[in-house]
Amino acid sequence: MSLTTGHAVPQTEPPRPPRETLPTMYDLPSEVIGEPGLPDEFHDLQPQLLSRTLVLADYARDQWFTGADLNLYYDVHHPLWYKRPDWFLAVGVPRLYDGCDFRRSYVTWQEGQNPHVVIEFLSPGTELEDLGRFYRNEDAIEGSGENLVPPSATPNREGFPPTKFYVYEQQLRVPHYLTYSRQKRQLRYFQWMGGRYQEQPVNQSNPQVWLADLQIGLGLWEGTFEGISSCWLRWCDADGHWYMTDTEQERQAKEQERQAKEQERQAKEQERQAKEQAQAQLLEAARNLLATGMTIAQVAELLSLTTEQVNEL
Repeated sequence: MSLTTGHAVPQTEPPRPPRETLPTMYDLPSEVIGEPGLPDEFHDLQPQLLSRTLVLADYARDQWFTGADLNLYYDVHHPLWYKRPDWFLAVGVPRLYDGCDFRRSYVTWQEGQNPHVVIEFLSPGTELEDLGRFYRNEDAIEGSGENLVPPSATPNREGFPPTKFYVYEQQLRVPHYLTYSRQKRQLRYFQWMGGRYQEQPVNQSNPQVWLADLQIGLGLWEGTFEGISSCWLRWCDADGHWYMTDTEQERQAKEQERQAKEQERQAKEQERQAKEQAQAQLLEAARNLLATGMTIAQVAELLSLTTEQVNEL
């Protein structure tokens, strides 16, 4: 039955693909009235920095999409179930929906590609759902190596959508899942391997995480973005060199133009000074020679000048 019209979808043999029979992003809600908004400005600015510094060597810019706090619909059996990742990347999809429209949401059965990278920003109210079985109570005994997960963190309850962690791992199978705690300045990396997430070690220097299949690194950057100084997540190359935003690239181009003009001005000034110095030296030489009793013609011949030039000097 159609979700939006209430009419049965005609069956065919072979069955029509989900893209044709299931609701599109135009049919599904992009927001829910009463749903809480972003917890703080960091959750608004950090995704912008991630999207604006992302560089993918193997994909043209119109071949990938980044979303932030956008409804992500993932289950064909429960079309209204969705998650809202703080930031995610999908590769091999057009930047615009069907190449022509802004996305209201990301509907996996319409897009044909699940997210390739998901990043969640931890807060006390979301840690349990974001970390799943990797969540650890503060009361756990240090050094025990155990992840103590309360019963409420189990992946599924009958009639309720599963948790984010369960969806990313078991349903979407997102290859790279990362979490970042701004308060602790802690980045954690979970790679999908062997049917489940396995936490990978994080480097102490940048890039702290290297995503080999995308040829890009992620690290912690101390700097100012949109007028706010903080510790941010930022993309970098294998040597830890930060990729720039469009604004930074424009600023750099203007600075390079300013420096080129300054170098040109300095070169002209040096040329002018050199000419003045050479003329002063000729004048001094001519005066000294004339003082010895030499004629203007003799001085001109000796200095490889014309008599008119000697007269001018």
